[in-house]
Amino acid sequence: MTERRIGVYICHCGGNISDYLDVKQVRDAVANEPGVVVAKTTMFACSDAGQQEMIDDIKEKKLDGLVVASCSPKLHLLTFRGVAKRAGLNPYQYVQVNIREQDSWAHREDWEGATEKAIELVRAGIAKARLSKPLKPLEVETVKKALIIGGGIAGLRAALVLADMGIYVYLIEREEKVGGWVSKFSIMYPHDKSGKEIIDELLSEIAKRGSKITIFTKAELLKKAGYLGNFEVTIKVGDKPGETIDLKVGSIIVATGFDTYEPKQGEFGYGMKGVVTLPKFKEMVEASDGELRYDGKQVKSVAYIYCVGSRQKPDVENANTYCSRYCCNATIHTSILVSKVDPTVHQFHLYRDIRTYGKYETLYEESQKLGSVFIKFDEDAPPVVDSPNGTLRVKVKDLLTNREEVEIYPDLVVLVTGMVPRQNADLTNALKIPIGRDRFYNEIHPKLRPVETVIDGVYIAGVAQGPKNSSESTASALAAASKAAALVMKGYTELQPTVAFVDPDKCEWCGACLEACPYEAIKKVKDEQRGKEVAEVTELLCKGCGGCVPVCPADAIQVKGYEDQTILAAIDALLEGE
Repeated sequence: MTERRIGVYICHCGGNISDYLDVKQVRDAVANEPGVVVAKTTMFACSDAGQQEMIDDIKEKKLDGLVVASCSPKLHLLTFRGVAKRAGLNPYQYVQVNIREQDSWAHREDWEGATEKAIELVRAGIAKARLSKPLKPLEVETVKKALIIGGGIAGLRAALVLADMGIYVYLIEREEKVGGWVSKFSIMYPHDKSGKEIIDELLSEIAKRGSKITIFTKAELLKKAGYLGNFEVTIKVGDKPGETIDLKVGSIIVATGFDTYEPKQGEFGYGMKGVVTLPKFKEMVEASDGELRYDGKQVKSVAYIYCVGSRQKPDVENANTYCSRYCCNATIHTSILVSKVDPTVHQFHLYRDIRTYGKYETLYEESQKLGSVFIKFDEDAPPVVDSPNGTLRVKVKDLLTNREEVEIYPDLVVLVTGMVPRQNADLTNALKIPIGRDRFYNEIHPKLRPVETVIDGVYIAGVAQGPKNSSESTASALAAASKAAALVMKGYTELQPTVAFVDPDKCEWCGACLEACPYEAIKKVKDEQRGKEVAEVTELLCKGCGGCVPVCPADAIQVKGYEDQTILAAIDALLEGE
């Protein structure tokens, strides 16, 4: 076997690594490993200068292997594969070693131990690189059509963008009408348009695109088959059983929106007369004409209780520990509308923290100028709502006046309810999209790949991914649309070649791999040459997860780039230090 020529780069990560272990000692320890011809430290391997240095070394030293010891592959695996590709090196002959999350951050108080661990991890990476083989991406043709699931502001906006880029769009909406929550909103900030106006404008633009956009209402996705660029989907349309449509699309955008939190009976007085949620109160304000009324009586005072159903403590059943982001803005904006309807209404805002971030800060200032009173409470001492003598009473300890207890007797208590994930169990199962800890759909990485899911070709947009306001939802939709378009516009795309493969000589079909595969990428076939049934991997469906490998009793299945000999070589290198 020809001696390999490997370049090794140890990243300081701006102190995230070098503050907790000796990167120079790591470099010196691996510089003489078999096959290593370049060993360097670098302040930021991912920087333009760091990448260019690697490219230059690969070309000048004729490297055929690359190892970067830095942060998680989740962050920069694709970055350094790109470096290899630009330098003329096969990107699958690159190995990333995680010495940040798995070492420096885990052993902050053990300089010597963290340094020794880094040395062993890098040696293991070098051993793997010595056995790395060039792999060729799988190329597939793509269908120049997209499916959007959800007809709210995010889904409609994404449809327009895709249509303008020449991509045919199918949009399905579960309800009778498109528009989602925004279509139900009254005047919105900062453009002072009603939600209905905004949706009507979007629908007017969609109508101008003619046949480029087809909308199905009262429609749901039943199943998805196929693979990235060539999905086969079955859509149920209407109420009658059996009314289905089969479509072929290249990419899918999920923009299913959210539901509002429904308080439990008795939670902050919910269920008592005069205690309503923010959505209900907004409807009252919109319907008012010069006077705010409830139950036939004029409303002279309102108490808003913030963070109902959001930022809950972890010990609460199905706790929503996240901030819903839009609630503070929506409530304060509503209070301004109330002041415009009837300036005499007294309004009390009981809050943990006010989060009118960015341009929404002006709302907070305007509300104060109009007379709203803001009372900050401790999360461990939330407001108490009761009704002595049939009159609503709210008791709260004000942190801004040294925890003085304040009693308010409002005509209405408005519970500022946040967003919760929409119940989409059937859709989730059909698409196999992972759910995050907050129970919204989960992206691959919030910064680097914010709208992509682990299912290639399936993207998430808007509040399906997590709480957002309307402008953030729109921005998310545009990002998802650009990703979906980039996938199908060329007419072809490339898939990762790190997929499972079967040695038919070893395989004696038992079905264990089929049961282990979550992507339905394995099937049983008749091997005429060997006269037996064996497993076969559909490469375009395989995600290279490796779930099939350990269950095979004959050791007949492996993953390209992660073959047994490669993994064992890395383990042996780790054990050499022992």
